[in-house]
Amino acid sequence: MSASSTSASSSLAAATGVDEAAVAQAPRVGSVYVYEAPVRLWHWVNALAIVVLGLTGYFIGSPLPSIGGEASDHYVMGYIRFAHFTAGYVLLIGLLGRIYWAFVGNHHARELFHLPLLRGAYWKEVGAVAAWYAFIRPRPNQYVGHNPLARLAMFFGVFMLSVFMICTGFALYGEGTQYGSWAHRLFTSWVIPLFGSSQDVHTYHHLGMWGMVLFVITHLYTAIREEIMGRQSMVSTMISGYRTFKD
Repeated sequence: MSASSTSASSSLAAATGVDEAAVAQAPRVGSVYVYEAPVRLWHWVNALAIVVLGLTGYFIGSPLPSIGGEASDHYVMGYIRFAHFTAGYVLLIGLLGRIYWAFVGNHHARELFHLPLLRGAYWKEVGAVAAWYAFIRPRPNQYVGHNPLARLAMFFGVFMLSVFMICTGFALYGEGTQYGSWAHRLFTSWVIPLFGSSQDVHTYHHLGMWGMVLFVITHLYTAIREEIMGRQSMVSTMISGYRTFKD
């Protein structure tokens, strides 16, 4: 073996030894299986449905400029409405499936649907997480499932707001399918009288859309921030199902 080959082998061995020592001294990374496959599938399908609903709902409320020519040659608003209604069905069916999985899945699958509001320790943790997000606290606590503040936001911003949008949305949909349809019987018959008029339901449904937009923006910010700065994984957890702890 030549001198250059011997020198290269010695350098490689030395580098390998340094790497092995660094790995041995590095803090261990642990992981816990949190979100089962149906929960993760619902999360991403629900996210896509909300995007479609938000975009199409905006154009339904603020239509595109009129297109010249024969009306029968254009079906732009028809396609927009069809996409909106389809995404609404996906949102409804997905939420029903998610409720079912809360009963048959692990205990993390039930966090979306209830809050320990009467526990002082819960509110103490909510304050701690809020201080971390506000850059007041230098180090966050670790949580296997949703952190307490995220759990609060998910309950009102996802579950309750989705129920509201489904009820008001299908109430308006039932006006088009008319009296006797399932949508009219289950939603239109009581939602519109509850709010006073069809136009009021339109207004509140439109405001609910902007509420979802604000939630999505906040959710994306906190999830990505936690993935980078926090002590546990966040975005990758909803892909793999495993919560990885960094220290």
